[in-house]
Amino acid sequence: MKRLFTILALVTSLGITAGAVAQDKPAAPAADKPAAAAEAKPAADAAKAGDAKPAAEAAKAEPPKPKVDKGDTTWMLTATALVILMTIPGLALFYAGMVRAKNVLSVLMQVFMCFCLIAVLWVIYGYSIAFTGGNAFFGGFSKLFLAGVNADALAATFTKGVAIPELCFVAFQLTFAAITPALIVGAFAERIKFSAVLMFLTLWFTFAYLPIAHMVWFWDGPDGITDAKSLETVTAAAGWLWAKGALDFAGGTVVHLNAGIAGLVGAYVIGKRIGYGKETMAPHNLPLTMIGACLLWVGWFGFNAGSNLEANGAAAQAFLNTLVATAAATLAWSLVESMGKGKASMLGAASGAVAGLVAITPACGFVGTMGALAVGVVAGVICYWGVNGLKRMLGADDSLDVFGVHGVGGATGAILTGIFAAPSLGGSGIYDYVANKVSPDYSIWGQVVIQATGVLTTLVWSGVVAYVAFKLVDLTIGLRVAEEQEREGLDVSTHGEGAYRML
Repeated sequence: MKRLFTILALVTSLGITAGAVAQDKPAAPAADKPAAAAEAKPAADAAKAGDAKPAAEAAKAEPPKPKVDKGDTTWMLTATALVILMTIPGLALFYAGMVRAKNVLSVLMQVFMCFCLIAVLWVIYGYSIAFTGGNAFFGGFSKLFLAGVNADALAATFTKGVAIPELCFVAFQLTFAAITPALIVGAFAERIKFSAVLMFLTLWFTFAYLPIAHMVWFWDGPDGITDAKSLETVTAAAGWLWAKGALDFAGGTVVHLNAGIAGLVGAYVIGKRIGYGKETMAPHNLPLTMIGACLLWVGWFGFNAGSNLEANGAAAQAFLNTLVATAAATLAWSLVESMGKGKASMLGAASGAVAGLVAITPACGFVGTMGALAVGVVAGVICYWGVNGLKRMLGADDSLDVFGVHGVGGATGAILTGIFAAPSLGGSGIYDYVANKVSPDYSIWGQVVIQATGVLTTLVWSGVVAYVAFKLVDLTIGLRVAEEQEREGLDVSTHGEGAYRML
């Protein structure tokens, strides 16, 4: 534990040092993204520049400030709370029920502490790196310690002239940043040191999650796009995959595939659990897993519909798609399982639901209801194979099937987005902010190629970063607990307590 507190102290001291440097710089303007790009120029500035017009006339010529609607703000705060529900307690209980009784508290603790750790890192430097301009792959440092982000700062939405408070956007994206690393811990549950989890997640968050989020989601917002030239300017300053036209509404690549491949790498590097394949390692409490899955489903409405950033028809479509795709995936998984094993299990139904949630995440704001239905069915079947067939082929002890569900489901959803986003199949197509209407040109094959580029980029980037991070942790403090500690269970050996008194 001394090493753990040393690591946390080091991370905090680095953040404070960076913050001190940031305070020496002028606060970044709210338009850095996600702030709206239509900040009015003060009349006093016009006078200083020698403008002969009276201040009142200069003010009239200024572009209007983006409108902030209380309904949008209320919805986004609600969506943020729903995503917190997804992680703690949703994901924590979902994972806890699937491990053995001697390790249930260790998994709960890892998810809980991951959320807290990333929340702190996000406001210190994470938000700045993900959502300010730097280059196409990595953001800048102008908003370290949220410099310049206050109650008056605005964040752009997907509609010209409409904004939300930037603090609201910061909090919403914080929950995405926190749940993503927490997903990874399920891949190496029951055998990793607690201190190693925290050190790895800090490294992976910094060098995998933040760059991928920047590449996929960063742009200056629509307000500055008025013609082809301004569109080129916005595109040139955006993240690499955004500029290429990759569609990821709520995190199929940024969250699920990103975490899935990191989990698989961890399962390989850390190795299999003692007795894996020889001893029974069945879930100890499926009711906990069922409750966790349901909390995930409820919270996911904030995750997906909240990613629209506005309370309007598009949010309603994402909401309905999240409902329909998940139900379809659950039915598809259970059907395939009953055909293959003779029985449909509760664990299978819960896993199918999560598979549907994962797959519809990148597509939810781009596809129609029937497209969401198709995405759910395909995800249920493919992710069932990912957990049963592909897992055996890979030979890794992915304890809680992180790659089989989140990796395979995220990649599946990303590719299917390119297909079902087509207007000809009921999708929304791609909005043209120059013409201010949906573009009439949509190539399914062309968009699928772009989506595949995003998938491959995420797989390689996250996989390499995860491998290096695991190796660094192993060389410094070690990854795996001692054999006797693993046999005793991490609840007692690591945390000094048990989940159930009778054990």
